[in-house]
Amino acid sequence: MLDIINWNASPELFSWGAFSVRWYGLAFAVGFIIGYNIVSRMFKHEGAPEKWLGILLAYVVVATIVGARLGHVFFYEWGYYSQHLSEIPKVWNGGLASHGGTIAIIIAVFLFSWLVTKKPASWTFDKLVIAIALVGGLIRLGNLMNSEIYGAETDLPWGFVFERNGETVPKHPTQIYEAVCYFILFALLMWMYWKKNAQERPYLILGVFFLGIFVPRFFIEYIKNVQVDWENDMIATYGINQGQLLSIPFILLGCALVIWAMSRPRIKMSFPNKFAEDIEAEKKRHKYVKNRE
Repeated sequence: MLDIINWNASPELFSWGAFSVRWYGLAFAVGFIIGYNIVSRMFKHEGAPEKWLGILLAYVVVATIVGARLGHVFFYEWGYYSQHLSEIPKVWNGGLASHGGTIAIIIAVFLFSWLVTKKPASWTFDKLVIAIALVGGLIRLGNLMNSEIYGAETDLPWGFVFERNGETVPKHPTQIYEAVCYFILFALLMWMYWKKNAQERPYLILGVFFLGIFVPRFFIEYIKNVQVDWENDMIATYGINQGQLLSIPFILLGCALVIWAMSRPRIKMSFPNKFAEDIEAEKKRHKYVKNRE
């Protein structure tokens, strides 16, 4: 049996003078690298151009950082930042909100679809969110290394005493709870894509993603400390906090997408397992050989 865990991990992996590498940043980077390779396999599986990958990565990275930052600014601390506008770009000081990042990524994918792929947005969503589930789990582990976003007091044997923050009693390690949920979701979505060809039902994977992210988030919020003090008044009045309120639209959207996807006929797709450039080069070689004959 576990006893309480005294947690005093350094948020830095290593430092060299003024330069340092933090676990949180490493989790972000590793997640994007692995996610890039996962989406690359899917693009190749469906015969999409490889050059789209780099463009999509740029869209997602910018949307994640900008959206998560603005989400925190507007959803949680606009009262402060409205009086200190110069502080908004200072992401390194902390303050990111996953709901804001989600909204920004949705906008980015629609732009990517309209400007680059010329395909329905569902084609991109149903691949990208699989990687995002993995990244989300890794980021929560980064939050654990930062000793942030943890829960209320607990007497459970796996409670963490976050000593770096001056805590003396065990608290729920809600970062781990969320990370486990996101890793399970990642495994489920991978199974749906590779074993069940769920991409033939547009928006089904996206709908399951929204439910798998925001339903656990909604319930875990009940044992998580609030991000800003004014949420305590919100809980006293409405029984939910800001994170739960922002999760409800995504849960409803997830339900609607799953129902919509399952009510429509499956779209049969071909899977050449080659990038579009390779397919085109192969066609040219065949044409050249045929002309020679």
